Amino acid sequence: MNAPHPALHLSDRIADLLTDPADLPDAWTTHPSWRQSLAHGIPGIALLHVERAASGRGRWEIAARWLSIAATAPVTSGPDSYLYYGAPALTHALACANQARPGTYRTALTHLDRAVEDDTLHRCAQARARLARGDLPALTEFDTIRGLAGLGSLLLRREPGGRALPEVLACLVNLTKDVKDDGNLLPGWWTADGPSGKPDPRFPGGHGNNGLAHGIAGPLALLSLALLHDVEVDGQREAIRTVLDHLERLRSGHTWPYWTTRSHLADTRHRPSAQRPSWCYGTAGVARAQQLAALALDDPLLRRAAEAALAAALSDTAALAATTDLSACHGFAGLAHIAHRAAADADPPGVARLRAATALLLDTAHPPRTDPDRQARHLLDTAGPALLEGAAGTALALLAPATATTPATGWDACLLTA
Repeated sequence: MNAPHPALHLSDRIADLLTDPADLPDAWTTHPSWRQSLAHGIPGIALLHVERAASGRGRWEIAARWLSIAATAPVTSGPDSYLYYGAPALTHALACANQARPGTYRTALTHLDRAVEDDTLHRCAQARARLARGDLPALTEFDTIRGLAGLGSLLLRREPGGRALPEVLACLVNLTKDVKDDGNLLPGWWTADGPSGKPDPRFPGGHGNNGLAHGIAGPLALLSLALLHDVEVDGQREAIRTVLDHLERLRSGHTWPYWTTRSHLADTRHRPSAQRPSWCYGTAGVARAQQLAALALDDPLLRRAAEAALAAALSDTAALAATTDLSACHGFAGLAHIAHRAAADADPPGVARLRAATALLLDTAHPPRTDPDRQARHLLDTAGPALLEGAAGTALALLAPATATTPATGWDACLLTA
C-alpha cells in the first residue's frame, strides 16, 4: 500500500481545529443558517467527522456530538428546504452515519425520510403544473443545490424503490424536452432569470445553465446514477442522450461554457475564455456527469471522451491559473476529489492521466514542506468552516484522494459525483 499523500496532514489538521463546537467563534455559530445548512453550517462539519470516523481516522463521539447539535431543535421542511438546507441536509448527514453504522439514527431518519418524500412529491406536482402552464422553469426547480436533482440524489440513496424518486426522474425527463418561448425553440431547462436565479439585465433572454451545481449537468448526473442503480422511468435513456447531444454542441476542446444565452444558441462558434474547471461550473463537473452517463449507457466512446476532457482540463495551465482556492466547490481539493473518483471508473487509457492529475492537484492544494497547521488556520480564518467553500469541505475532498481510498460513507452523493 502506498503512503498517504502529505495533503492528508492538512485534512487531519482542519478536522482537529473543528473538533469542539464550543471553540468556534460566535460569528459562525450565531448565523441563522448555522444549525441546518449543509453548505455553510453544522451538518457539513458533522459530515467531515462522520467520514473520518467511518474511515478510521477519527472518533465517533466527535461525529455524534456535531450531529446531536444539529438535531437539538426542529428542522425546516416544506418549500424552504432542499438538499443543502433543512430536513434533507440533516437526512444526508445522518444517512452517511447510518451507512457506516447501520441502525444508528433509525428513528430520526424514519421521520426525516417521510418529510423529504412528502416535500419532493409536492415539488414534483409544482413542476408538472409549471410545465402544463407553458412557463419556463426556475433553476431552483431542478438543480443540485436547491432543486429536484439534489433531492433525487438523497432519494436514490434512502428510498430508491419509493414513490418519490420515479416522480423526480419523470420531471427531469420532461425537463429535457424543447420548449417554445416567444417563437424560439429552447432547451426545456432554459430559465428566464440569470445564473443567480434572479432577474438579471445581463441576461435579457434568460440563459441555459450547464453546471453541475446549478445547471443541466446535475439532472444528467442523477438520471445516469439512477440508471446505474437499475432505477429507470420511461424516456430516461433518451433524456440522457438529449443532454449529452446539447453539451456536445457547446463543447470547445475540453471546455464547456458555464452557461449559454440566446445569442450563443444562434452562434455555435461562441467559445468561452479560460475558466476554472470546477465542480460547480466547468469541465470537472460536466465531464464527471458525462462519464457517469457513459457508464449508465455502456458507451465506451463517450466514456473515453469524458475522461480525456477531464484529464486535459486538469493539466491546462490557464484553467488551473483561474483556480484560486482549495474549496470543494471550485478549488483544488474539489478537483482532486473528482479526478480521483473519475480515475476509479476510467478506462485503462485514462487511468494514468487522471491519477497523475490527482497527484498534481494534491501537490497544489498542499505544496511540499508546507506547515499543515499554519495552512489549516489560515484557511479557517479566510474561508470559514463551510462544506462547499470552506475548510470542512476542503478536508473532506482531500481525504479519499490523499489516501487512495473510496469514501467510506458515500458523503459525496450530495455533489452528484457518485
